[in-house]
Amino acid sequence: MIVSVEGIDGAGKNTLVTGLSGSLARRGMSVTRMTFPAYGDTVFADFADQALHGQLGDTATSAWAMALLFALDRRDRRQAIVEAARSSDVLIVDRYVASNAAYSWARTGDREIVDWIERTEFGQFDLPKPDLQVCLATSVEVAASRAASREQADASRIRDVYEKDGSLQARTLAAYAELAEQSWVSPWLMLTGGDGAQVLESWIVEAVAP
Repeated sequence: MIVSVEGIDGAGKNTLVTGLSGSLARRGMSVTRMTFPAYGDTVFADFADQALHGQLGDTATSAWAMALLFALDRRDRRQAIVEAARSSDVLIVDRYVASNAAYSWARTGDREIVDWIERTEFGQFDLPKPDLQVCLATSVEVAASRAASREQADASRIRDVYEKDGSLQARTLAAYAELAEQSWVSPWLMLTGGDGAQVLESWIVEAVAP
């Protein structure tokens, strides 16, 4: 089973993935974690990081160029994704293709970029589709506060242009909600409140139980 965890910057994805991974492991399940963008693992992720921090000229101003870099990042890790999914009961991915779709749609307002990402990543690049996509519907205000606190606590976590743009974060959260409403690519769970980890764990356990 492949479960992707989505949400805007500061939504709490890492906290959820960490807690869920430990809980499922204690149940005797084999769990593998992956994170995208795969900074430090693919040149495309590193290019994207540089662009978002103003180091590649006007690259970041093009939503299509950034979408391509993020897509190529996952293409370079395709075999690792496939192998992890085959060798584990559950592969949990902290951001996957839906992240590219939501942010790109929020930036352009053009649904065509969502369709292009689906055709490219799941079609041309043949990435495995997730069995479940989870969106943490954390408010923009709370997420922004977390991202800012993270930056203050860790000098290496300087916020990029996406993270600093509150309007983009709000539009992206709305895009996620729309994708979830449409069951884009596969089933979705929209999680709010403090019981998200328990809800998600119950869904996974029920789905993988023999």
